[in-house]
Amino acid sequence: MSAGLLQLYVVRHGETTWTLSGQHTGCSEIPLTREGEMQACNLRPALAGIRFAAVLCSPRRRARHTCELAGLGAAAQTEEDLSEWDYGVFEGLQTREIQRRQPGWNLYRDGCPGGESPGQVTLRVDRLIAGLLARRHDLGGNVALFTHAQLAAVLAARWIGLAAAEGQHFPLGPATLSVLGHQPAHPEVPVIGLWNAVPGLPRPWPPQAPVTRD
Repeated sequence: MSAGLLQLYVVRHGETTWTLSGQHTGCSEIPLTREGEMQACNLRPALAGIRFAAVLCSPRRRARHTCELAGLGAAAQTEEDLSEWDYGVFEGLQTREIQRRQPGWNLYRDGCPGGESPGQVTLRVDRLIAGLLARRHDLGGNVALFTHAQLAAVLAARWIGLAAAEGQHFPLGPATLSVLGHQPAHPEVPVIGLWNAVPGLPRPWPPQAPVTRD
């Protein structure tokens, strides 16, 4: 990697009960399931051989536990801007429940009443990226970011210069690894080098539909 370029290893937390049920989880402290803990442990071999200049983690319990089980907890620093989207009054609801109240609702376009708008999340993600880029000569390499599905989707979109609304095209499964970096031949061009990868395993597409409740 050229000096001063960053490579961001973006890790979504492991499975929780609300991941399985499809409930929107922002500030709620939902722990990992046993399967989620195993998923997080499976990240360890893929990350163990990488030298990280920094490890940043969302303050949410599910992200911190994933980071610890993945072997990077001792080096982690809490980063508030990696927190999941604030869902406001939609916290804990499934998409279909929200759409009964607000037909056609799309998180990335409409945001959440009492929570964050796409513009607010964009400001937060842009601040995170700007802060990392400002430190790129000090960091000078790999940075691990432990975060959440919707926040990571906006992060990917903004990294390559797209609007937050385009984050809807970047789905993430639990305990997946993605890499945001630069085109080697054109280091001024940011790229998505890897997305939604389960270390050591192929991920089927489309993913299995989540369990829903009426």
